[in-house]
Amino acid sequence: MEFDETVYVEAPQGQGNLMFSDEKQQARFELGCSMMVYKWDALDIAVDNQWGGPESAEKRDWITGIIVDLFKNEKIVDAALLEETLLYAMVDEFDTNVEDDSALPIATGIIQVYKDCAAQNYQIVEQLYLEWQNKEKNKPQRVIKVTGDDESSSDEDDEDEEYMNGATGEDTHMHYEEIDVDMENDKSRSEPIVDDDGFELVQKKGKRRN
Repeated sequence: MEFDETVYVEAPQGQGNLMFSDEKQQARFELGCSMMVYKWDALDIAVDNQWGGPESAEKRDWITGIIVDLFKNEKIVDAALLEETLLYAMVDEFDTNVEDDSALPIATGIIQVYKDCAAQNYQIVEQLYLEWQNKEKNKPQRVIKVTGDDESSSDEDDEDEEYMNGATGEDTHMHYEEIDVDMENDKSRSEPIVDDDGFELVQKKGKRRN
C-alpha cells in the first residue's frame, strides 16, 4: 500500500490553528493521535528495550504531545511534516535512525484521524483504541527472578540474613509483593489516561527541549 506524504489538513478560514473548539472532538483526536503513535512498531521496540533510557515510556508520550501541539499551533499540517517530526524525535530521544519508511503510515494515519474527527466520525479512533487494549492484554508480563545464595554459603551468612530480617521486621515474601505493586504502578503511569467516556487521553510528561 502506498502512502501519500502530501496529504494535509487546513484550518477553516478565520481560524488560526487546527485545534478543535469542541472538547469531545479534541479529546477524541488526541486519543487517536496517541493510539497511532503507540502503533508505531519502531518506537514500540525502542521503548521496550529502553533505548531512550529509563524514561523511554515517558518519551513516547512526549512525542505524542509534540504531534498534538503541531495541530494546536499550525494552520496547515501535512503528512511530510508529521513524518519528519516523528523521525527527528526518534533520533533525538532514542538515538535511533529509522530508515524503513514506517513513520509515513503513522503520519498519514494521524491526518486521517483528524479528518474523521472533524466530521465527528470516531469509528477509527475507537478501533485504534480497541487494538491497543488487545495488544496490551497480550503483552508478556515482566518477571523478577530472585536467586538465592549458593549452597556453599557459610552459616555465618545465613545468621546475618536472619538478623537483618529480624531487625527490619520485614518478611521476604512481602518484599517481593511490594516490588510487584511498584511495577504495576510504574506501568499505569506510562499508560494514557481514561476520560469520563471510557477513552484515554494524551498526558504531557513535563518539560522537554524546544
